[in-house]
Amino acid sequence: MTSVSRRLTAQKGLAGFTIEELCDEVGVSRRTFFNYFRTKEDAVIGADPEADSQVFAGQFMARESRGWPVVIDDLLELVIQHFGALEGTVHEHADFFAALDREPRLLQRFIGMSKERERQMTALVAERESVPADDPRAQAVVHILFGLLRSAGDRVHTLAGPHDFASILTDSLSAARLVMADPTPRKAHP
Repeated sequence: MTSVSRRLTAQKGLAGFTIEELCDEVGVSRRTFFNYFRTKEDAVIGADPEADSQVFAGQFMARESRGWPVVIDDLLELVIQHFGALEGTVHEHADFFAALDREPRLLQRFIGMSKERERQMTALVAERESVPADDPRAQAVVHILFGLLRSAGDRVHTLAGPHDFASILTDSLSAARLVMADPTPRKAHP
């Protein structure tokens, strides 16, 4: 249902089709639609953020704390698993980005969801690592992860043909680690 709603939104915009038309094309009842989604916008975004967050949190907390250097590895591995479960065809990804381009309010909603997930993930990291939620290390790990996700998303969006999100993401993390591994001495400012 998500792939069809993305395609229809990319082609016609959200106002260009009804939930009934979407249900007819997919072959489900209106009731079935509302068992999974509250709105057409939810169908386009395609996730139940509450359920996804609970599953992700459970998986992350089940991993033993092994110190700050590996927190990002744990998060990255779980994110790759999550996105791997959502992997679609190149056309489905293109339809998603086309739908976001066509409907700026979807992009705003997606960004808002990302900010909330970022806040939740910071609290989760802090809890697992037994530090306050405002600990700069918990914030840094999550900011780095979301920066990598945005960068990988941009690369996937601009690449033509098949792509490997996991490789792009892990390569980006390797590059970030390389850049941060060799600190350059700082000059004192007058």
